Amino acid sequence: MVLEKLKALLAAQFDVEESSITAETNIVDDLGADSLDVVELIMTLEGEFDVHVPEEEVEGLRTVGEVAQFVESLL
Repeated sequence: MVLEKLKALLAAQFDVEESSITAETNIVDDLGADSLDVVELIMTLEGEFDVHVPEEEVEGLRTVGEVAQFVESLL
């Protein structure tokens, strides 16, 4: 499942407990992501799910759930 894999990736990237990340977790507000973190996340998603993530598409995605749904739409 994309959401579970995404939670594991985010937990590793931001050094937080995976159990603290939910679909409603805001990547910037709750995890403290900055623009470099977002670029790193895009590269990780592309590698893990073998998809191409257009950077401009990600700008409107705020929550973990929104990112998971977006990745699922690319698969």
